[in-house]
Amino acid sequence: MRIIPAIDIIDGKCVRLSQGDYNQKTVYNEDPIEVAKEFEANGIKHLHLVDLDGAKSSHVVNWKVLERITGQTGLQVDFGGGVKTDEDIKV
Repeated sequence: MRIIPAIDIIDGKCVRLSQGDYNQKTVYNEDPIEVAKEFEANGIKHLHLVDLDGAKSSHVVNWKVLERITGQTGLQVDFGGGVKTDEDIKV
C-alpha cells in the first residue's frame, strides 16, 4: 500500500475546506513547504498538491508553491487545480 498525502492551497497557505465550500476554510499551516518537508522527513515519497485558487479561477495561481516544494524537497509531486489547457502548463 502507498500513502500519498495531499496539501490543498489557497493564498499560498495549507487549507482544508468543509464540504468543498470555499467560505468554510480552515488554515492549518501558513507554510506548505514546511508541511511538505515534514511529510518527506517521515518517509513520504509522493505528494498531491491542489491549487484551490486555480481550480476556482480556471487557471494556475500557486506556481510559486509548486516550484518551492519541488525545489526544496525530493518529493514526487502530482499537481492539480486550474490546469485546463496545454498553455496552463507552460511556465
